[in-house]
Amino acid sequence: MLRQLHNWRENMLHVFFPHTCSGCGSDNINADGQLCLSCLSDLPRTDFEKWPDNPVFRKFTGRLPLTAAASLLYFGRHSLTRQLMHRLKYRNDQPLGRQLGLLMGQQLAQAPHFQHIDILVPLPLHKSRERKRGYNQSLLLCQGMSEAWNKKINDKCVIRPEATNTQTRMDRLERWENMDGRFRASAAQCNGKNILLVDDVVTTGATVEACGTALLKAGANSVSLATLCYAAERL
Repeated sequence: MLRQLHNWRENMLHVFFPHTCSGCGSDNINADGQLCLSCLSDLPRTDFEKWPDNPVFRKFTGRLPLTAAASLLYFGRHSLTRQLMHRLKYRNDQPLGRQLGLLMGQQLAQAPHFQHIDILVPLPLHKSRERKRGYNQSLLLCQGMSEAWNKKINDKCVIRPEATNTQTRMDRLERWENMDGRFRASAAQCNGKNILLVDDVVTTGATVEACGTALLKAGANSVSLATLCYAAERL
């Protein structure tokens, strides 16, 4: 009888509050997940975490002395990844961010060259941007990663005290000039730490370069990078 009541309750909740896949809209999905098995299998994984000298790591050669770098997924203009990124950043799909972070953490937990990491540091948003969005998508990714990987999060290491212009239509040099010196890191929070900087996507790398430089200047022992997506083109 109790089992029947539970099933009836679940069915009624599904009717009035349908839980569907963030990727394809299917209702064939676990209650605690945001992506169905089909979309999970269709994610364009890079496997960069298995390859130390990968395109993300090489992007920062001569710019920022990263210890390790990886991105979970490829990004394309007409891909499933783009759709998920849009939901994460502009549709308030916070559970999706945590699930994608969980996938990132599961992958990095098995990668030998990421085992030195002490703390996860989400790339910060300016307060005005975070208030407008309601959350920092990089922190959501860190929360999922921490659950899968048992690494602590420190979102006090570095802040972005000044707002910056949108970088969507800027070239690499303009993005670097827009971000240079825009981050302030706390020596008390990051001195001697092996930091994994976490962001949603890497394109030109200007934002990561500026943030990572601030962390190293504040005394971080090392800086590594993990992003959800790797884009060879601009968003």
